[in-house]
Amino acid sequence: MGSENPSPQNPGCKIMTFRPSLEEFRDFGRFIAYMESQGAHRAGLAKVIPPKEWKPRRTYDDIDDMVIPAPIQQVVTGQSGLFTQYNIQKKPMTVGEYRRLANSEKYCTPRHQDFEDLERKYWKNLTFVSPIYGADISGSLYDADVDEWNIGNLNTLLDMVEHECGIIIEGVNTPYLYFGMWKTTFAWHTEDMDLYSINYLHFGEPKSCNFTFFHAGLLRGLIPDFQQD
Repeated sequence: MGSENPSPQNPGCKIMTFRPSLEEFRDFGRFIAYMESQGAHRAGLAKVIPPKEWKPRRTYDDIDDMVIPAPIQQVVTGQSGLFTQYNIQKKPMTVGEYRRLANSEKYCTPRHQDFEDLERKYWKNLTFVSPIYGADISGSLYDADVDEWNIGNLNTLLDMVEHECGIIIEGVNTPYLYFGMWKTTFAWHTEDMDLYSINYLHFGEPKSCNFTFFHAGLLRGLIPDFQQD
């Protein structure tokens, strides 16, 4: 199996990175079990880099007209490490409009030397220029014919809740989409019923532990985060 980490039990509870081959990637349940056998769950977070042959969507050139129905403005107040965030709902906008807003001079990521410099700028400017976050959008960007690691159909017990019991719990056994920009923020948290979470970064800058945005479906708790190189 394609782990970059030599310690099988992860005694230091470090966040582990995995690079499965296409063959390993095809069996979702088996690979999650392998990650657990390596101690990935002890950190609460793991990263999976899928094989380069795997693509969840053929093109992203056709999503600009997709509507973000209830974007929120994240207004933060406070000082000295103690902050309160207020979410103010804004009018609907398209993904194209959101992309232009996120890349505008007002909202784009500031120039920085390295991640530490960017993190300092984040905390220093947290209460200025409230970002817009496109959160909790029901749906998926996966092509319908994608079988491997399809967040809308992972073939787990949660799928049985929907298919056999007819129970839909949005964001738990159905996928959500998230669109983020510089400073949009989501707190580290325990998932519903301590379930595992899985999210895939379709495009944009790499995520960090301070501000992280994703296409989330279920499993929950281990949060296997997988993204392209």
